[in-house]
Amino acid sequence: MEEKILLVDDEEGIRKVLGISLMDIGYQVFTAQNGKEALAVFRQHSPPIVLTDIKMPVMDGIDLLQQIKAESPDTEVIMLTGHGDMDLAIKCLKLEATDFITKPINDDILEIALKRANDRISMRTQLRAYTENLENLVREQTARLMKTERLAAVGQAVEGMSSALRGIAGDLDAGINCFNELPCFVAIHNRHQEIIAINPLYRERLGDHVGQASGAAYPPDSVEASPVKETFTTGTGMRRRVTVVYADGTRGPVMVHTAPIRDSQGAVELVVEIGADIGEVRKLQERLQATQQRYQQLFDEAPCYITVQAPDLTIRAANRRFQEDFNLSVGARCHNIYKDRDDACPDCPVAKTFSDGQSHQCEMEVTSKRGENYRVLIQTAPIRDLAGNITRVMEMSTNITRTRRLEDQLASLGLMIGSVSHGIKGLLTGLDGGMYLLDSGFKKENQEQIREGWDTVRFMVGRIRDMVLDILYYAREKDLKWETVDVLGFAEEVLKTVGPKIKGQDITLTHRFDPAIGRFEVDAGIVRSALTNIIENAVEACRLDRSGRSHEICFEVTQDAGYIYLNVLDNGIGMEEAIRANVFTPFFSSKGERGTGLGLFISNRILSQHGGGISLQSEPNTGSRFSIKIPKKATPPSLHSDTPPSY
Repeated sequence: MEEKILLVDDEEGIRKVLGISLMDIGYQVFTAQNGKEALAVFRQHSPPIVLTDIKMPVMDGIDLLQQIKAESPDTEVIMLTGHGDMDLAIKCLKLEATDFITKPINDDILEIALKRANDRISMRTQLRAYTENLENLVREQTARLMKTERLAAVGQAVEGMSSALRGIAGDLDAGINCFNELPCFVAIHNRHQEIIAINPLYRERLGDHVGQASGAAYPPDSVEASPVKETFTTGTGMRRRVTVVYADGTRGPVMVHTAPIRDSQGAVELVVEIGADIGEVRKLQERLQATQQRYQQLFDEAPCYITVQAPDLTIRAANRRFQEDFNLSVGARCHNIYKDRDDACPDCPVAKTFSDGQSHQCEMEVTSKRGENYRVLIQTAPIRDLAGNITRVMEMSTNITRTRRLEDQLASLGLMIGSVSHGIKGLLTGLDGGMYLLDSGFKKENQEQIREGWDTVRFMVGRIRDMVLDILYYAREKDLKWETVDVLGFAEEVLKTVGPKIKGQDITLTHRFDPAIGRFEVDAGIVRSALTNIIENAVEACRLDRSGRSHEICFEVTQDAGYIYLNVLDNGIGMEEAIRANVFTPFFSSKGERGTGLGLFISNRILSQHGGGISLQSEPNTGSRFSIKIPKKATPPSLHSDTPPSY
């Protein structure tokens, strides 16, 4: 049977082309041209996956996403857009969208997104099936355990029943009939130690010994003292394990309980003997133990974290995987262990299940005993007693940290590709303009127009070259070449590199170096590139300032016990808050068409690889200060991130 999918887009051409692609993959495709129409189709056909454009009339994709998630949280919604907007993508993912794809839609990216959606649907289906199997297993074991407990309670019931038998001692038929339904052997003995009445199970399994001596059911070679004889002698009940001979001649162990029945003067007139077949109980116990072992193995080997919680949210049982990754202590609650908090989490799914008896699902971030943060998908299920009351709730948590990281990486990749495409499109447009001027100048033999066109082409080719080199630098994972470098010599080399670029710019370059500074371990080549890029940005900030004041760039080098500090200060145009917040974001540039938007991002990444950090202080019309710190000793991080540690 074909899987259903709903495609929502206000452009008919996209609905037709994308609909054909989806049908080729094997989907039954329903379409709608806006969110309102899509909602009606969704309610009628309940497709598990929805692909929707964001910008649409009547009801846009964001509103549709919220409405679908409110009505059907398990539905996977993939967002389509022609605008590579990071804020828009983050908003969609926070509203639990499955993925975010930019137009034009690449078939491979679409298939990856659909596969992820189907994997999530399959995972939830497996979790539900697993929950149902565990509920059935718990219910079966509870019933068997209660049966065993009833058998074990026979001894405790004997004393109470003997009191009731005092009033019917003269009516043996009525007395023995009280025991006809018991799953054990019952015999009544007189003071002459003769069997005067037995119940049906005794007759069936041990034989009809009515009228025979009290020890008729015991082996003739038995040396065990008769519990019936001892009860007549002592006047007290006995509990003893004995061997009996069954009607088929086989022997087996029985746990015997005896109780005296006294006459009106208090003398022992009769003795009731009740025997429970230990062999049957043992077999039942062995089967129960084997089932418990299989249940425990299933419990421990489950590929997720499982806990069983009481109404006060204390954890009463946890599987092996949970105990390996989290600190489990007696009386601890899940919010103590997961979140290190004293009060229950808001909208706790376990509390909801205790309240309404339904299974609940949520996603949250938890912290392991090693301090690692995990993203987990939580599913709950009620555990009921035989009366139908909820006594426990089972919570199953699947670690989806790697899945979420992959989703974030793919979303970032999609946004980056969209941004690159947009930037290249602008460059190509400018290149087309230059070529048009060249072509027109040649036709008109207009030298001025030819020069203008050639300058435009040369400028655009240079920008394309810079962007491609920056992208290649960003994409290539570098192995750092660590070396011990003299800091003053390194700083002087940086000055020699940037000095010629400042000449003729009406900018003064000064420096303040700590003369006592020593050495540090770095990859000198790429750190020099990062510093050069930052100083070139300072030159650009001074050049764009039209205030008429004199401009200065100062390069400082200082130190403390563990770090070298490289500071670049300028009194150029400065930055507003909106620019400061994005200067290290890839493909963001405040230079307009003069920048690629990758320089500061790459510089930031280089410093992060060294285990260092970078901070920025800037105000409009005042200037900027970039403060860089690098450890004196090489401390390469185990996992590089795109954002260096702050300080």
